This record gives sequence, C-alpha cells and structure tokens, in this order.
Amino acid sequence: MHYLNKRNFIIAVTLSLGVSIAVLLTSFLIGKQDFFLLANTDMGGFADYFFAAFTYGGDSVMWIVALLIVLFVLKRKDTVAMLICSFAIVTILTQICKYVIVPDEPRPTKAIADTLLIHTVPGVELHTVSSFPSGHTATAFCFYLLFCLLLNKRWWVIAGLLYALLVGYSRVYLAQHFPLDAGAGIIVGIVSVFGALKFQEYLWSSNKKSRQVADGFQ
Repeated sequence: MHYLNKRNFIIAVTLSLGVSIAVLLTSFLIGKQDFFLLANTDMGGFADYFFAAFTYGGDSVMWIVALLIVLFVLKRKDTVAMLICSFAIVTILTQICKYVIVPDEPRPTKAIADTLLIHTVPGVELHTVSSFPSGHTATAFCFYLLFCLLLNKRWWVIAGLLYALLVGYSRVYLAQHFPLDAGAGIIVGIVSVFGALKFQEYLWSSNKKSRQVADGFQ
C-alpha cells in the first residue's frame, strides 16, 4: 500500500501559497525595488555568513541529497518517480520563465541605478540577469512539499517551511533576486510538486491495473 501524507501536503501548500501571495502583493503595492531595498538590510557579519551558506539549501546539487534520503533513509524507492518528475518540472518551468517569457530580466544590482543602496556580501558572485523567478526558492519549496508528502511528521510542516523561507530570503539578502522573484519561485515549486504527485499517482494506478490484468490471466 503506497502512502503519501496528503493532509500535511495540503496544509503546506496553503501556507506556501499564502506567503507567496503576500510577497507578490507587497511587491506590487510598494514596488519591487523598494521592497527589495527594505528586505536587503545589512544584518551584520553573522547574517552574511549564515545566508551565504544557507542559500545552498536551494542549489541543484541538493536534488542528489534528496534522492539519497528518499532511497536510503526513508526507503521509499516507490516515490523516486515523483522526485525525478519534480526536478524535471521545476527545471523546465524555471528555464522557460527565465529565458522565454521574461528573458534577460535584470537582477537587483543591474536594475537599481544607485548600487550603494544595495547590501552585498563579500565573496558572493553577483549575477545580473535572468532574475525571474528564483530557481533556488522554487527548489527549496519543492523539497519542503515533497517531504511533507513523504514524512508522517507534523513538525516538518513548520520546520520545512522555515527552511524554505530562509533559502528564499537568502536570495534577497545576497542581492541575487527581488522578493518578487522569490514569491514567483514559491508558485513554481507548488506547481512542480503538484504535477509530480499526479504523475506518481498515475504510475501507481497503472501498475495496479496491470497487476490485476495479469492476475486475471492466471
């Protein structure tokens, strides 16, 4: 019997969607540049080091870590297809947005004329284009929602949300993205995992029907 924690998933999607809507609305109401400058405030050396490190929680290499956890910690090889599908969808959606729908969208250091207003962290390579949406944020929310489905633990709904939010905020703190980009990244993550979930359920249903047909011939 295949099990996924739909209850935690629905709660997590609701929370994530609420955060995304709040970020997007604030970006439009006060302006994405003003919102960025407000959120990009220098918090000191510890914050610089923390967010420079924590931002890797949304890096593409984390998909390998997630796969290892699914296979060897959770022992849920029956859900590998869902993980791979999430990776494929989030990658495709992010790249289409960045290079087809809104190509060469300027990032903060290119879009804001007075760069002295921007807090940057020494040692962090700053990108200047392909701002929308934030791929790191999308990836972090994919992990958050996927493990809400895979873990039968309520604490992950909050702890995982905090992890994903910190990754998303790190992109703003490091001057790599506008909050608007992070808010859109959350939406991309939600859509990606929802699509992957439907694909996984389709596979399970197809396999069940195949076994029933095979049993009928025995």
